[in-house]
Amino acid sequence: MTTAFAAARQRVLAVLGSLSMYRLVLFALTALALIALVLSLLGVIVSPTPVELVASFLVLAVVISAVDAVAQRLLRLPWRVESSLVTALILLFVLRPGIEPSALLGLAIAGAVASVSKYLIAWRGRHIFNPAAFGAAVVSILGAFGAFSWLGTSSSWWVGTPVLVIPVVLLGLAVLWRTEKVGVVLLFLVVAVATSIVRQAVQAVQFDVAFDVVTALSFAVLQSPFLFLGAFMLSEPLTLPPRRRQQLVVAVVVGVLAGWPISVAGLFTLGQERALLIGNLVAFAFALRGSVRLVLESRTSVTPTAQELTFRAKGRVRFLPGQYLELDVPHRRPDARGTRREFSIVSAPADLPTLRIAYKNGDQQHPSSYKRALAAAEPGATFAVTGTWGDFILPRGEQPVLMVAAGIGVTPFVSQLRQLQATGERRDIVLVYVASSAEELAFRDELAATGVRAVVFTRDEPAGLPAHWTWAQGARLDAETLEHAVGDLSARHAFISGPPRLIADLAPALQKARSLTTDAFAGY
Repeated sequence: MTTAFAAARQRVLAVLGSLSMYRLVLFALTALALIALVLSLLGVIVSPTPVELVASFLVLAVVISAVDAVAQRLLRLPWRVESSLVTALILLFVLRPGIEPSALLGLAIAGAVASVSKYLIAWRGRHIFNPAAFGAAVVSILGAFGAFSWLGTSSSWWVGTPVLVIPVVLLGLAVLWRTEKVGVVLLFLVVAVATSIVRQAVQAVQFDVAFDVVTALSFAVLQSPFLFLGAFMLSEPLTLPPRRRQQLVVAVVVGVLAGWPISVAGLFTLGQERALLIGNLVAFAFALRGSVRLVLESRTSVTPTAQELTFRAKGRVRFLPGQYLELDVPHRRPDARGTRREFSIVSAPADLPTLRIAYKNGDQQHPSSYKRALAAAEPGATFAVTGTWGDFILPRGEQPVLMVAAGIGVTPFVSQLRQLQATGERRDIVLVYVASSAEELAFRDELAATGVRAVVFTRDEPAGLPAHWTWAQGARLDAETLEHAVGDLSARHAFISGPPRLIADLAPALQKARSLTTDAFAGY
């Protein structure tokens, strides 16, 4: 069951990976806004009205885009229109739309505050707060005081309505699948819904009214913003910590505070977007390392279809062997895959400040705009890295490990094995290396030097294999050949890395392993 689910998950990820994360979120939010507009036109949604929706979005989009454009020009950053529109759309669903001058002014202030927070409330390029949540919170809190009672908008979370539940779930699931945050948001939803039900039960006793658990559950799921908050705001990568267990802690904190809003001085509550902001602070405490910059030193072809980039890190870099980084390569007219991409780190922490990544050249006739920009980069070029993430980490202790690498997916294993070699730690590890041909075996000499036992699956026989490496005689990797190559498969923790479609094909072959951890390269 586990491997079947892993296979299905990777096939879906392969499709979603054709879009950058920000563009997928933009498309999902746009679709949700159009659905809401149609339902409003049909009278299914009474408030907001179609005119209020359109006018509010235009004000938010224009103000946020203008502030972003000015700030990014002053800071010499590329203008990211997707980011501006995503913030505008989220605020459209969080704040109360309107057409009155006071409402439009309030929306404009919220949008401007949200945009400015991206640059002023940041640490080394990392957002501390979710911009939309921060803008909404500022306007809502100000409106609670008499001096600013004229503000015609505040947080209403009108998106939390039964008629939008199915669209939010389906579109949100696409985003969460792409960002691989389904489990994190699911935990948030469970905690938020459970906390909300307990809160309703306590209030029922307090006010001596009847309590029905089914009604309470229906309210928490169908008439609250929990689904939208989790799918489109809590899941933002730049405001989440790097490790999964840290992300789960944040999910619990936000879930409790969102499910049971705490009143502050009787003026406003720490609910919904304020709960998310507190979760952002917890995440920031986990991920205080911030972003760094990498200076390109050289590029080398490691196979006929893949190349390695060597950088020197400027600033403090911390990562664990097997983690990945997100490299920002700004360029003109980016295509649907955007200007950011994740790369597993090839080098070991012991190699710092030298840091290496590798990638496939891709379609030589129609490469992505990102690949063209990266290929054109000359030594000395500087790139931003927003941070390091991932839980593709070797287990502690002496548990035997099986590494299954598909093509350039061998990169995280190179980092892990090099670190073990540098520290002198000895582990029982078997590497199964799958490539289309012998010449596509990247980092062969580097891997051989670590002493790892390897089984190579290629159509043609590689020449001069080390004594501790064996060729699978041209066999195709499947359950039978894997079990034959690794006799103690059931005792090993299996790690598999490579393109999503290939992982989906190979995952069933690992059904006899003790456990399975996957790592996929989406968006290539």
